[in-house]
Amino acid sequence: MTDSFDPVAYNRAAWDREVENSNEWTQPAGPEVIARARTGDWSVVLIGYQAVPRDWFPAELVGAEVLCLASGGGQQGPVLSAAGAAVTVLDNSPRQLDRDREVATREGLAVRTVLGDMRDLSVFPDASFDVVFNPVSNVFCPDLAPVWRESFRVLRPGGILMAGFLNPDIFIFDITALEERGELIVRHQLPFSSLDLTDAERQRSYGTGPIEYSHSLAGQIGGQLAAGFTLTHLDEAPHHADATAQYMPGYFATRAVKP
Repeated sequence: MTDSFDPVAYNRAAWDREVENSNEWTQPAGPEVIARARTGDWSVVLIGYQAVPRDWFPAELVGAEVLCLASGGGQQGPVLSAAGAAVTVLDNSPRQLDRDREVATREGLAVRTVLGDMRDLSVFPDASFDVVFNPVSNVFCPDLAPVWRESFRVLRPGGILMAGFLNPDIFIFDITALEERGELIVRHQLPFSSLDLTDAERQRSYGTGPIEYSHSLAGQIGGQLAAGFTLTHLDEAPHHADATAQYMPGYFATRAVKP
């Protein structure tokens, strides 16, 4: 990669390709899911396949202003909209946002979509939202401090930030051995980025997928605290798709509040 490499532009194109390749996180919610959500029977995920506890959300979701941050794909946003929230989805991938518009058009939902970088929410005024919902996506973001600062700014007092993220220890393992043979071979130091690999290694391990970054827990949780949030809940889950699930949590989820 050159000094002029733009990770936002690269990952935008990479996620557009993931849509074309039918990545599971690009598959929009079906009519039956939306129909159930309209009756109050709904759930969404922050980490893996684990439903977020309902008490992490406001007691009254109807009318709540929710920002689904880097959460395109037609999954969480339309479900929350069908459950009664006023939903805005911001994502770096035009094709992921197409998925949200697809469901919104099909189901008659009012879902606002915005193309952008999760570190820059300047399109939104201060205190615009009651909830920021950020499923596992900051693994594709080079630096997290702006994400937490901007999330804090756009939330109203008492607003809730829900974030899902990868356990950084996942990145110490050789990804090819992990995915192809289920072997846990320690290879990388932390912090890690797939940009650290040679072009040939990156192609072998990640193909044309997005660039990933192993953010520390200090950057993930400590960063939220430094931005001014009060942490109220912490959860964990095994990675849903690799052999580390037998030994360690692959995901963490946090709920934090703006005082």
